[in-house]
Amino acid sequence: MKLYISTASPYARLCRIVARERGLADGIEEIVADPYADDSGLMASNPLVQVPALIAGDGLPLTDSPVICEWLDAHGTTGPRLLPAEGPERWRVRRLQTLAHGALEMGVKRVLERRRPESEQSPSWIERWTRNMHRSFDALEHTLPDDAALDLGVIATAVATTWTGFRHPDMDWRTGHPRLVALTERLEARPSFRETRPA
Repeated sequence: MKLYISTASPYARLCRIVARERGLADGIEEIVADPYADDSGLMASNPLVQVPALIAGDGLPLTDSPVICEWLDAHGTTGPRLLPAEGPERWRVRRLQTLAHGALEMGVKRVLERRRPESEQSPSWIERWTRNMHRSFDALEHTLPDDAALDLGVIATAVATTWTGFRHPDMDWRTGHPRLVALTERLEARPSFRETRPA
């Protein structure tokens, strides 16, 4: 299998972590691609030229990190399932995952806006996305279960907080979020997280 990634992409990191946690990493070739350079291999796998993109063992190209993560989880060979197959727990995990992805989406918009020439930037949109990120972290803090067993929701949460610190050092996501801080510190010590830290 092939997984097109950027080492700074939080979405690619999610997939890389799941592959490691589910015992699939040794069977996946990670290919660093530059989406902004219209990388030909990535373009052939994903017409949107976005990472991550997975070429599964049967040649099926998969895009969008939640889809890739679910596929990897379903085909994993070690460790517990990270997304319950059905029932209330599945929706609890999905809700947490969606909140974390929402924070990442706002953060990516903030990054891209700040890459525009200063005269073309919209301070009002940057402020709006910043407020949305803070609200997402507030919701995650109150939604996170006390035990916080490893699943796609808590993985996405820790990826979102770490990436925010990496890309937005001006944002204080830690204050008022002791559960998020504890979760992030605990998960970032795992091998799957250490091996995939953004660079």
